Amino acid sequence: MSTKDYLEKDFYKVLGVAKDAPSDEIKKAYRKLARKHHPDANKGNTESEDRFKEISEAYDVLSDDTKRREYDEARALFGTGGLRFPGGGAGGARMGPTGPGGATFDLGDLFGGQAGAGAGLGDVLGGLFGRGRAGGTTQAPRRGADVESEVTLSFTEAVEGVTVPLRLTSEAACGACHGTGAKAGTTPRVCPTCQGSGQTSRNAGGFAFAEPCRDCRGRGLIVDDPCPVCHGSGRAPSTRTIQARIPAGVRDGQRIRLKGKGAPGERGGPGGDLFIVVHVSPHELFGRKDDNLTLTLPVTFPEAALGAEVKVPTLGGQPVTLRIPAGTTSGRTFRVRGKGVTRRDGARGDLLVSVDVAVPQKLNGKAREALEAYREATSGEDPRSGLLDPKRG
Repeated sequence: MSTKDYLEKDFYKVLGVAKDAPSDEIKKAYRKLARKHHPDANKGNTESEDRFKEISEAYDVLSDDTKRREYDEARALFGTGGLRFPGGGAGGARMGPTGPGGATFDLGDLFGGQAGAGAGLGDVLGGLFGRGRAGGTTQAPRRGADVESEVTLSFTEAVEGVTVPLRLTSEAACGACHGTGAKAGTTPRVCPTCQGSGQTSRNAGGFAFAEPCRDCRGRGLIVDDPCPVCHGSGRAPSTRTIQARIPAGVRDGQRIRLKGKGAPGERGGPGGDLFIVVHVSPHELFGRKDDNLTLTLPVTFPEAALGAEVKVPTLGGQPVTLRIPAGTTSGRTFRVRGKGVTRRDGARGDLLVSVDVAVPQKLNGKAREALEAYREATSGEDPRSGLLDPKRG
């Protein structure tokens, strides 16, 4: 990113957030705007395409703590429109009364020693924005932007893990010109003004002030016959499909980071990261509590009263036999070890089975007679005794 971008662009305004906005708020604003202006949702709309690039550029800076701090410092230092240099000598690397109380301060203090005695302002900017000294011919590699996507998984896929294909759109080197910005069959030429450095120097009171070259706009190259696809920028939206591995045990709403799977870097820089927000569909039988699965098991009254051995389903496996002891009450929970969610260490949680005593809706004659006889035999037992005692506080 050129120095001009840092000095003139208000990335907070681009994302619609305050300058002191926390990172979560910045991410939320970016996601909302990115969905609205994404090229896939605005086919052929160049205005939305440009807006998407602008949003991505702003998020690339504000989502990185180091880049954001440098950006804020640069705008606070150079964004006022003027500089004051006491003494006017080339050997003084101290700035005028721009700090609190009018005190002067050393550029080296602000930029961690990058500006020492005799350092030009162009050297300071070079260190801040990842470029060499003004007049150099190399530009630093740039990390690719982070990309965010969403995926919806079935309950079983979330518990067991799955590899899913994701279609991503991000900025990359233009496929038509291979990033040169020049029309096929032509090549860009080295900018004669900056000799390929992308920067020019301007003297200001004995200091060398580095700024992007106006002729090549900071690229170091001039394209006489621009590529019709990227219009000479060398960058274009690129769509690709990757195979993303979702680990076992992922939860609904969880955000997964895949390092280096985001937008490709520039000039040999590393790729950005891919962040995947996972949505999990509910299961018709099973629920989840932390690393345990839950299941409601209907049993008959005789099974609950007399005890029984019943078959219990498991997620993606063979049923297991559960022993129901005599006198089991509705709502009692049993634990089946190792039939839950896979944890990070490879161990599995448990299956929590809650008993629900099923009451028959229809009774035949024999069943009714048996229940009537049971009621007579247990007429002395009252499970509600004491509930209506007026002495209870």
